[in-house]
Amino acid sequence: MSIFICTKKEAPLKAVFPKNALFLTEVSKHKPGSEDIIYFDLYGLNAADIRKTISHIKNRFKYVPWGIIDPKGSIKDPVELFFEGAWDYLGPLVFKSKKKIDVKRFKIAAQWRIPFSEIGTEKTNLQTYSDQKVILPRSGIKFPDAGLFPGWKTLQPGTTMPFFLIYCSLQGKTALNTRLGEKAHALVRQRFMMYLFQNFKEADGLLWMDTGKDFLFLLPPKAKCAEAAVRACLRMLVFTPLSAIEVMDITIPVNYVFALHYGSVNFQPPGVTGTVVSDAVNFIFHLGSKKAEQGRLTISGEIPDNTIQRQLEDYFVSAGEFEGRKIWHTKKFSYSKP
Repeated sequence: MSIFICTKKEAPLKAVFPKNALFLTEVSKHKPGSEDIIYFDLYGLNAADIRKTISHIKNRFKYVPWGIIDPKGSIKDPVELFFEGAWDYLGPLVFKSKKKIDVKRFKIAAQWRIPFSEIGTEKTNLQTYSDQKVILPRSGIKFPDAGLFPGWKTLQPGTTMPFFLIYCSLQGKTALNTRLGEKAHALVRQRFMMYLFQNFKEADGLLWMDTGKDFLFLLPPKAKCAEAAVRACLRMLVFTPLSAIEVMDITIPVNYVFALHYGSVNFQPPGVTGTVVSDAVNFIFHLGSKKAEQGRLTISGEIPDNTIQRQLEDYFVSAGEFEGRKIWHTKKFSYSKP
């Protein structure tokens, strides 16, 4: 595998890229192979030029791994780059550390996503269960009036009302605190917590409980909040290998576990939830810790109708029942080569 960097300023990048990286000033005559990965430096470009550059890259390098170098953080939402076809994103955090990027990072970036030219052929090992059409049944639960939720700042302690509850956990093949050590594990959990907070911001998520092993977020009982949270979970699941390196700063394999439920809760502010007694809270912790699987979002059947948009239903498969409630998992995607 070869690493190519297209930039007008080599010096700053040589400090973080491997010695065998090949620098280019332009790519008009360059034809990278399918096993190579090429990065494009956006430094110095304005918003209009960035859009033009991304459009050109995704059309010309449709079947070749490519990434973006953004040392100043010019891209407001890096996740959008991956929807445009990018395989990697090197943002400000990479360059602030002033450390050379581990070669493993480039190998993961070049392999995590299967080229479109191979989809549907024997070369792929992408488990999408496309033959399993799942239509989520109706629960009969309706969303409450929009005015029921007053906002987190004005919600009074002791108020009982419905919420969405999202269980979140970071797990490895073996106990992460044993493998990383207590201090390193605490730092990784802190980074994971901030990552969750950022991803659930659009959903108006409130970090409600931190047990030391997992996290629980509350969401307002609104369709737009649930949709934003489900999409955020899907993005995080798909980008797990890269975010583990980029956000958590670890190179060992990890997975995210997410579970979603809906139910009535007697609200207490974060930090004073020890007295909260709720069937919904008990169930979401049971669902997340005992039934949910690594690399998936698990949802209960007791969520309002239309919580999961029709275009997202194909991402789910039935997982039977758990504690008397029907549940579904998102399909598990494997990006490993056979």
